[in-house]
Amino acid sequence: MRSPEAPLHAPRATTSADTQGLARLGYEQELHRGVGSFSSFAAGFSFVSILTTVFQLFGLGFGLGGAAFFWAWPLVFAGQLLVALNFAQLAARWPISGAIFQWSSRLAGARFGWFTGWTMIIGQVLTVAVAAIAVQAVLPAIWSGFQVVGGSGADPSLASPTGAANAVVLGLVMLVVTTVVNILSVRLMARVTSFGVLVEIIGVVVLIVALFLLPHRSPAVVFTTEGYAGPTNEPYVWAFLASSLMAAYVMVGFDSAGELAEETHNPRRTTPKTIIRALTVSGLGGGLLIIGALIAAPSLTDGKLATQGLAWVITSALGDVFGRLLLCTVAVAVFACTLAVQTAGARMVFSMAREQALPFHRTLARVSPRTGTPIAASIVVGVGAGLALAINIGQSAIFTALSSLCIAMLYLAYLGVTGPLLVQRIRLRRTGLPTGVDEDGKPLFTLGRWGIPVNALAVVFQIGMAVNLIWPRPEIYDLTGHSWWLQYSALLFIGAVLLVGWAWSSWRHRAHGPLALAEVPNTAPVPTSATATATVEA
Repeated sequence: MRSPEAPLHAPRATTSADTQGLARLGYEQELHRGVGSFSSFAAGFSFVSILTTVFQLFGLGFGLGGAAFFWAWPLVFAGQLLVALNFAQLAARWPISGAIFQWSSRLAGARFGWFTGWTMIIGQVLTVAVAAIAVQAVLPAIWSGFQVVGGSGADPSLASPTGAANAVVLGLVMLVVTTVVNILSVRLMARVTSFGVLVEIIGVVVLIVALFLLPHRSPAVVFTTEGYAGPTNEPYVWAFLASSLMAAYVMVGFDSAGELAEETHNPRRTTPKTIIRALTVSGLGGGLLIIGALIAAPSLTDGKLATQGLAWVITSALGDVFGRLLLCTVAVAVFACTLAVQTAGARMVFSMAREQALPFHRTLARVSPRTGTPIAASIVVGVGAGLALAINIGQSAIFTALSSLCIAMLYLAYLGVTGPLLVQRIRLRRTGLPTGVDEDGKPLFTLGRWGIPVNALAVVFQIGMAVNLIWPRPEIYDLTGHSWWLQYSALLFIGAVLLVGWAWSSWRHRAHGPLALAEVPNTAPVPTSATATATVEA
């Protein structure tokens, strides 16, 4: 973090409520505020991106659990809604880039927050990589010429060697484009993301209506395990838990609106609403999309739904022309999703770097005065995601392994916020957390007396899902069936990440002293009613 002798970002006099509020938290307005209410919602919605993520993992979820895997969706949605409600309260109090790191540090101390932020960065980099390779589930279905590896006649399935290798090629191209957009302009990023979300929402609505109008079976199929091809001598609950990877992977990233808080107008008022709205809209749309696919699929038992996923359902049910037009909207959604995830990751790197908490922090914390973007941080996240793809180019399990691993790390990072928040709620249960007002002078979003039970249930859910995601299942981590290090790769990788983080943080502590955030005392993080008028009118 900054030393008193040589501050990197001394707060300056400000004239707007947004920049004055940021200065009160100890930071100068460097990032350009070009994100409005819809763009803030778009950041979270496009990170979740149901068209991208449901398309990616529908086949896997169905293949592991059959039609009844649908019920993992409402269960995960309910758990993540509990998390989102807690995040919304923190977003109103601390509207700062690198939200997960900042919130965790202010709740549990800078050293604990550093590990939370470090875990989040690695998880976001891996998520960028997984989002980028989602194009493989779409583009070859639109035009076989996109299957570059092995030619147009090769197997495009992500579980095949040719499909996995081609996914890396297409993913690398995607990362180059999203990195360029990310470093050019905040406004350009916001506009591209907003356009992608509009296209995605239209595509989701049209697709749901079309699928429900072309049923092959009743929605009651979700009460059966039709299509499940797993062992019959094992309890179904294990297959169901494995299939929940699909829902767990989709419903993360709603906190991205918090990552863009320093670029959002009226963030104390706007961000809490957009966090909850992004998750609820995604939850409703994704649930209907899953049911629509199950009732419109030509068959649930011939194996095609598990191997070819939603792309097969769309082209089979709607025909090649209309089906491919809808797949084009999915391709747009994939691009917007990759862009949004990379943006969130870059803001996390920037936020930690300006606290001198990362190597090469001066470069990573630099914001271009012309574009208003952290160029070096955006490039690092893009290059990191590209390396994650490149080193796995010969591994057909890249998709399922990276998907489960990146989401497990995000769940652990989220737990690094909700866990300390629960401790603080219990400690302050008589007085409650400090409150304040937003830019309009209205009370900040709060859970009130429901804070402790909602928070406690969120923590229990997150612990359970983290264990479920990290569990060394061969059908997720080792499709070869004979590589123990692949099967236990999640535990090994997370352990290595934490070990590297411990080594760096220990060296930094010895060399530069303890980490300490720039903020004024933790007990007064937001303007109170006594100071609200001056803040809003400034």
